[in-house]
Amino acid sequence: MNLKQITVHTRVARAGMTVREVFEECTRTHTPGLPVCDDHGQVSGRVTLKHILKRFCLPEYLVEMAPILGEQISHVQDMDMMSPQLLDSRIDAYIQRPHASITSASSAIKALALMEKIDSSYLFVIDEGKYQGVVTLQSLTQAILGNN
Repeated sequence: MNLKQITVHTRVARAGMTVREVFEECTRTHTPGLPVCDDHGQVSGRVTLKHILKRFCLPEYLVEMAPILGEQISHVQDMDMMSPQLLDSRIDAYIQRPHASITSASSAIKALALMEKIDSSYLFVIDEGKYQGVVTLQSLTQAILGNN
């Protein structure tokens, strides 16, 4: 099975987009993040749901104390109250370095091995410098289920 069969096609993110736009696209496509492309269509970074939520919603001390936190944390602002501010913010502060990529001619087993090597659940598919989509663990397992 090659990656052309299981690539999930997504929009790309661009500097200046809102978090809402990224969340909507990731939710629509069931992907954990999007590549950030420059004006020439080259992937220059990435933006992920996990990174945005961690940076905006989680003070570092909460991450460190997670195993011992109680069920109610009343002194921390609730996510519902933060949602409008987060969704209307620009993604620029959340852009990370580019993510690992693979070509669409590669095999699914190579994609799985690379995901394991970098401890990731997704890879960007890039052919000749152009973003084609993303392959995820979910798209791999969906393909396996569809073949049986």
